[in-house]
Amino acid sequence: MDIAAANRNLRLVLSLIWLGFQVYIIFYPQIPLIQRPAHVVLALAIILLATPLSEKVIGAMLAKSIDFFLLIGVFATTAYYLSQADRLTGRMEGIDEILALDIGFGILVLVLMLECVRRVIGWSLLLVIGFFLVYGFFGSWFPGWLEFGGFTLKDAVENFTMTANGVLGITTETSVLFVFYFVVFGVVYSAIGGGQLFIDIGIKLTGKYKGGAAKAAVVSSSLMGSISGSAVANVAATGVFTIPLMRRTGLSAEAAAATEAIASTGGQLMPPIMGIAAFVMAELLQISYAEVAVAGIIPAVAFYVAIFIVVDLRARKTGIGSLKPEELDKLENILPRLYLLAPPLILVGMLIAGYSATYSAVIATASCIVTAYLHRKTWLDLKDWVKVVMDSANQAAQVAIPIAAIGIIISVSIQSNLALKFSTRLIEMSGGTLYGAMGLIIIGCIIMGMGLPTVAAYIIGAILFVPTLLNLGIPELAAHFFVMYYCVLSMVTPPVALASYTAAGLAKANTMTTSILAFWLSLVSFFIPFAFAFDEALLGRGDFVWIALAFSSMMVATAAWGVALVGYLNRNLTWTERLFFAAGSLGAIFSRTGTVTWGIALSVIGVMGFWCFFLQPRLTASIRKDGQASKLG
Repeated sequence: MDIAAANRNLRLVLSLIWLGFQVYIIFYPQIPLIQRPAHVVLALAIILLATPLSEKVIGAMLAKSIDFFLLIGVFATTAYYLSQADRLTGRMEGIDEILALDIGFGILVLVLMLECVRRVIGWSLLLVIGFFLVYGFFGSWFPGWLEFGGFTLKDAVENFTMTANGVLGITTETSVLFVFYFVVFGVVYSAIGGGQLFIDIGIKLTGKYKGGAAKAAVVSSSLMGSISGSAVANVAATGVFTIPLMRRTGLSAEAAAATEAIASTGGQLMPPIMGIAAFVMAELLQISYAEVAVAGIIPAVAFYVAIFIVVDLRARKTGIGSLKPEELDKLENILPRLYLLAPPLILVGMLIAGYSATYSAVIATASCIVTAYLHRKTWLDLKDWVKVVMDSANQAAQVAIPIAAIGIIISVSIQSNLALKFSTRLIEMSGGTLYGAMGLIIIGCIIMGMGLPTVAAYIIGAILFVPTLLNLGIPELAAHFFVMYYCVLSMVTPPVALASYTAAGLAKANTMTTSILAFWLSLVSFFIPFAFAFDEALLGRGDFVWIALAFSSMMVATAAWGVALVGYLNRNLTWTERLFFAAGSLGAIFSRTGTVTWGIALSVIGVMGFWCFFLQPRLTASIRKDGQASKLG
C-alpha cells in the first residue's frame, strides 16, 4: 500500500471516529476537558492528513518527515488530555501547580494549532494570532494605554491549553455543540442533490424575466447559502453553474463574477444555518441559536431584496442578462425532485418548534439519508458515503481549527483588559458620537475581514467593537449583528476579497475589477445595519404589527437606495432625481420607525416614485403632443 492510500485510509478511519464521537456525546455528554480536546485533536489530525506540506518547497523526504512527527504529536496530545482529564478538571486555576508535562504539551498544542491554521487559512489569521501572542508575552513593552503586565510561560500555557478557555474555550465549544452537526447536514444535503435543486429552482423562478440569469444567481445563492453558510463554498457550489449562464446572456466576466460573489456572500446571513459566526454569536450572547436565526431573517431578506432590485434595474437599464427559452428548456424537471426540500423544511420546523439546534441538525441529517432513498436517482452507494464522511470531517476541521485558535485572541484580550481599553479609545477617537464610532467600527470590520474568514473577523470584532456600541446605547443583539454584517461584507471588499477572488477565478475575470464591482453591488445593502441598530423590530423583537411596519419601510428605503445607485426607474434618471431618492432612502434608514423624520423620508420616496411613473411620463407626452401640434399648425 502506498503512502497516499495509507493517508486516505487513516483519514477515513479518523473521520468515522470523529463522526461516531460526535453522535456519542449527544446521548452521553462528557466533561468539557474531554469533549473539547478530543474534538480539537481529531480536527488537527485530519487537517495534517488532508493538507500535507508542499514537497516542492522543502523536498519530499523532509515534508513527509515533518508531517509524520506532527501527526505523532497529535496522538501524544490526545493521550495527554485523556490521561490528565481528571486532574485538569479538578485543579484550581492560578493556584495549583503547573507541571513540566503541562508546559511541554501546552507548547506542542500551540505549535500544532498554529501550523494547522496556516495550512487552512494561510498567513493572514496566523499573523493576527501571532500579534496577540506577542502582546500577551510582551505587554509591558507596549506604549501608553496598550501596556499591561504580560504573561509568563506558565500563565500562557494555563490560560491557553489547560482550562475551558483559550483554544478549549467558547469558540471550540461552539464547534463541538453546533458547527460540526450543521456542516455534516450541509455536506449530506448537497450530496443527495439538494444544492442542485436550489440552483434549478432559482433559474426556473427568475429565468424568464429581464436579467433572469443574474436573478437566478441571487435566488440560487440565497437558497444554497441557507445551508452552506460559507461565502467561498457558496461561490464554488453555485458559481460553476450561474457564472457561465450569466456570461451567455451578455454579462462581462467581471460583472458575472461580481454578481455571484455578492449573492453568495449574503448566504452567511441567511437562516436557518447562516454562517458559523451566528453559532458563535448565540454562545457569546448566551441565547438559543433559534433566537439568532429568527433575528437574522429580516436582515437577510433585506440584503437579498436589495441585491435583487439592483440586478433588476441594471438589466432594465442595459437590456442584457435575460435567458433564452432554450436555456430554460435544458433544466431537469423540478417537480419530481421537490421531495428533496423535506430536510431543510424539517430543520426549520424543528427550530421553530423549539428543539435545540444540535438535535434539529441531527434529525435533519437523518432525514437526508431517508430522503435520498425515496428515488433511485438520488441513491448514494458505498463510495458516495465514503466521500460524504471524509468531506464532512474535512470541512468541519477547516472550521474547528481556526475558531479554536481564535480562543487565544479572546484569552489575551480578556486577561489584558484590551477590549475595555480599546472601547474607551474608540469612543474618544469618534468624539463620543454614535455615528462617528459606527463609522470607525465599519472600517475596522472591513479591514479585519480582508483575508480572514468571516467568523474570525466577527469574533475579533465582537471582542473589540461590541463594547463600544453597548456603551453608546445600542442593544446587545443589534450590536453583534451590526459587527457581523460588516464582517460579512468584507468578503467582497477590495483589495482582499475572498468571495470575489473565488468568483473571478471561476469566470476567468480580473480579480480587482471583480472586487470593485462586487463592492459597488454591496453598497445597496451597506446601510441596512444602521436600520436594525436603531430599531430592534427589524431583528424580530416587539409587536408583530410594528415589526411588519418597520420591515416594509426598510424595503421601500432599500429599493429607493437601489434606484439612486443604478440611476434607473422606468427610464434613466437625472442626477437630481437620484439625489432625492438617495436622501429619502437614507432618511428612512437612519430614522426610527414612526418618527417625523422617518415619515418625511418615506413621503419623499413616494413623491419621487409617483413623479417617475405618472407625472413625468404624462408631462413628457404632453410636451411632445404640443410640439407636434405646433409643427402641424
